[in-house]
Amino acid sequence: MVPTQHTPQNQLLTALAPSDFAPMQAHLELVRLSVGQTLYEPGGKLQHAYFPTTSIVSLHYVTETGASSEIAGVGNEGMVGISLVMGGDTTSSSATVQTAGFAYRLNYRTLQQEFNRYGSTQRLLLRYAQALMTQIAQTAVCNRHHSVQQQLCRWILLTLDRVPSHDLVTTQELVANMLGVRRESVTEAAARLQRAGYISCRRGHIAVIDRSKLEVHSCECYAVVKKELRRLLSDARHNAGAQLAT
Repeated sequence: MVPTQHTPQNQLLTALAPSDFAPMQAHLELVRLSVGQTLYEPGGKLQHAYFPTTSIVSLHYVTETGASSEIAGVGNEGMVGISLVMGGDTTSSSATVQTAGFAYRLNYRTLQQEFNRYGSTQRLLLRYAQALMTQIAQTAVCNRHHSVQQQLCRWILLTLDRVPSHDLVTTQELVANMLGVRRESVTEAAARLQRAGYISCRRGHIAVIDRSKLEVHSCECYAVVKKELRRLLSDARHNAGAQLAT
């Protein structure tokens, strides 16, 4: 279903109490994001926050030599542009659309106004900022200490959580850029997973056949990120429900 402003499908927006969502609703603009689209670049001034629904945005750090790797991904569980409410309007990373789809766009003035009301919107976004920092930290640990196959499993599982299908539209070259490793290393790791019957690869697609086995062969980083996000968002939904009941 194509999302509308009356049926938000972003977990942060749905975690808000109706009284806190209402002031933002009229300012939410549904936009279509295309693969490779850049939402912001390092050092550029952010004008909008994005709440993905069916799209996935990759946050990258690009070195002076032009090399890059993903530091975090944002799908329907989060928001792109968290620095807007953390005291800054620029960032050292870039945000590029990994998976095409829809997102809600919100201008920074409205976002900051609602954040500065010191209500549940502020508490929710601070909780999400903590979850995002957890993801960034685990990505750094994973890239340093775990095998390419474990990193690939983690990346597939996190992507799978953000899309409604078990068929991921991507290329091994794109995945290699995300992980900051050689394409040949991703090809070898994907081939091992395919021989084991966990995934099936064809040009431009990775189909997940046995998710449970991917979870077993992934490192602990996937579970840490997923558990922290679930904990923080469940607490936020509980608080929003309590507010609605009073």
